[in-house]
Amino acid sequence: MNSTIFSMSYFILGSYLNVGSLRYLYFTIALVLYIIITVCNTAVILLICMNRSLHEPMYLFLCSLFVNELYGSTAFFPLLLQQILSDVHIVSVSLCFLQIFCIYTYGSVEFMNLAVMAYDRYLAICRPLQYSTCMTTHRAFVLILFVWLYSFVKFLVTLSLNLRLTMCGNTIDSLYCHNYLVVKLACSDTTVNNIYGLFGIVLTVLVPLLPILFSYMKILHVCFSGSNQQRVKALSTCSPQLVSLLNFSFGCIFEILRSRFDMRAVPKTLIIILSLHFLIIQPLLSPIMFGLQMSRIRNAFKAVLGSKAVENHPQDC
Repeated sequence: MNSTIFSMSYFILGSYLNVGSLRYLYFTIALVLYIIITVCNTAVILLICMNRSLHEPMYLFLCSLFVNELYGSTAFFPLLLQQILSDVHIVSVSLCFLQIFCIYTYGSVEFMNLAVMAYDRYLAICRPLQYSTCMTTHRAFVLILFVWLYSFVKFLVTLSLNLRLTMCGNTIDSLYCHNYLVVKLACSDTTVNNIYGLFGIVLTVLVPLLPILFSYMKILHVCFSGSNQQRVKALSTCSPQLVSLLNFSFGCIFEILRSRFDMRAVPKTLIIILSLHFLIIQPLLSPIMFGLQMSRIRNAFKAVLGSKAVENHPQDC
């Protein structure tokens, strides 16, 4: 086949199973998950934006994180819901590459955002006297802008390399469009794609990992050398970030391994479930975990709910 990727009108998503009438149950479960993710993340974003006491760098970084959860979920769930109800699991080339772009930039923004949050906590805990000058609101906005631009520009290079490939197949062994699985369909030389793909993994994972490791090593040093009060404060603010980082890293590492190695010995159902981990669990976990663990967000929610209760049940005159 000598046609380029532009002459191919669609890809086939090959991991969807024939589940018969159970598709309606799976559709309902997926729709409920998407609604919960959307409502929870939107609620925390609005709370941070509307509450002036939360207009601080740490909460601005959290707001960026929650916006990214919405971004990644919206890149994944609408197509998933449509495919669940469809008898033929095809997706147009343009929509497939749009989903690839959104999901991969979502992953990059997530890691970079967690790195910036780790550095912010390092300044707050290890250098509290310099924190207000080192991490201003303006600097926080600049860092957030850098995180998003860096992720978008980095993956535009990957996308441009993919568009030049000659394709010899159109079946992607996944529930969603996956960059490396598309590259594996090419019959032209993919050496440049593979090299930049590995380089992209380094830029996406290892670059943010360095400030993360540096920050948490310094924070742990303070925890073990400081007072009990310092230890409790440090752990209470850092534990949600650490859980979020470990959870997302697990999902991404599995996806990298799944796409690049033969996993036919692993049950297909298990592969499908684990492949969706970073696209479902992370957006669902982040707003709930940060909302429950961080006292100022929790208290702000209580204040909003309390004021609503007073409005709905005014005292008798």
